[in-house]
Amino acid sequence: MTQNDGFDALQSHAQRLRGAGIPDLLRDEPGREHGYSVRVGPLYFNFARQKYDRQALQALLELARSRDVAGALQRLFRGEQVNVTEHRAALHTALRGELTAAPVAQQAAASAREVRERMRALVETIENSDITDVVSVGIGGSDLGPRLVVDALRPLRSDLRVHFVSNVDGAAMQRTLAQLDPARTAGVLISKTFGTQETLLNGRILCDWLGGSERLYAVSANPERAAQAFDIAPGRVLPMWDWVGGRYSLWSAVGFPIALAIGADRFEQLLAGAADMDAHVLEAPAEGNAAVLHGLTEVWNRNLLGHATHAVMTYDQRLALLPAYLQQLVMESLGKRVKLDGSPVDSDTVPVWWGGAGTDVQHSFFQALHQGTSVVPADFIGTVHNDDPYIENHQALLANLLAQTEALANGQRSEDPHRSYPGGRPSTLILLDALTPEALGALIALYEHSVYVQSVIWGINAFDQFGVELGKQLASQLLPALQGEGTAVADPVTRAVLEQLQRR
Repeated sequence: MTQNDGFDALQSHAQRLRGAGIPDLLRDEPGREHGYSVRVGPLYFNFARQKYDRQALQALLELARSRDVAGALQRLFRGEQVNVTEHRAALHTALRGELTAAPVAQQAAASAREVRERMRALVETIENSDITDVVSVGIGGSDLGPRLVVDALRPLRSDLRVHFVSNVDGAAMQRTLAQLDPARTAGVLISKTFGTQETLLNGRILCDWLGGSERLYAVSANPERAAQAFDIAPGRVLPMWDWVGGRYSLWSAVGFPIALAIGADRFEQLLAGAADMDAHVLEAPAEGNAAVLHGLTEVWNRNLLGHATHAVMTYDQRLALLPAYLQQLVMESLGKRVKLDGSPVDSDTVPVWWGGAGTDVQHSFFQALHQGTSVVPADFIGTVHNDDPYIENHQALLANLLAQTEALANGQRSEDPHRSYPGGRPSTLILLDALTPEALGALIALYEHSVYVQSVIWGINAFDQFGVELGKQLASQLLPALQGEGTAVADPVTRAVLEQLQRR
């Protein structure tokens, strides 16, 4: 970090706390276990096991004030052009509520309501048909968000099952279709531009397997192109907008598979939960604002303590896909090396996000978390009430959740170095009262706003993703060579590998 960018005070706090243990912080600040917690509706956050004290936290809050995080949040909600590189607003919050009188945001919210009504009508049509299965085809933001929510909230028994295919690998589509009856299956093709190679190829396979486009639906910011590419009737094409990035789009018509899987009413409940979190983030002061505190904690761990990765552990099997979803949300948004003005960043930005579902991961990579040389900050997420009838299992799950956060923080000394646990591993605990649509909506919105807070601190754009384009462009150029068209290939290693592929 440079010494004149607002981090100088934080550097002194980080140096002061470098040797402090988490039990020391709890001992030195009576009431810390309660004072570092925030409740937002059905969500409870506890930051007491993060490696900062009240002085350091106040310095982080001062950093947020100096970066005008509160003003940046206002600009986001009002629909100002926070996506400066693409000259766009980022109005995902308008998809789920109206918290500002700004005309741009009001118009966006009205458009979203209109499309949701159209989507509800299509859901009812499919529910009242003989369709039993729906295949949703998309990739990235057109897949990860809907897939996460459906996996988390789908009923145990349903007359309508939703399946997801994203990978261009034909095995994914083959395995999905093998278990289905084309006469009782519909398809949903989701692509912002309808130029995504994976979606077009998989969509063509699905269309051919269905025997035509009569049971195909589409979601796109280019509805005319979607309709033409697969001969889909305009009434079965739902629009999305360029002011919603893919990884922020599950609240839009991209959520069509969600509404099919859990019902249109529960989809509205998901939006309502996100809107409640939006209201909290927009209105709560920084010191009690869950998203601001979460974002500042990430900055502290990345920039001041130097931790290069961040783990997410979900102690609810229904949230097993959350780490993968957050990988895209966080790393695509914050994986930037230049500031808004194009100058190089003068600090590290996003760490590598990863994780898994407890208790499985305790028998996988937790050895490295407890005794490895790298400290990995983590979010531990659990649910207070379970929906299944196996109470003892849920109690054991919660016991493991509490035990792991305690063990990582406190450690345990032993004269045998092989059995010694250093502790000092920070974590944030997040509890949902229950895994309801409202709670899940609020949780996802929390992470969206935390990401934006971090981007404001670092001075980067959280809403473009140019880094994904170069590899895709090269793949398009190399495809003719793989198809035997003799295309010239400049890179010598790629040429050598192509020769091997062609020989085999």
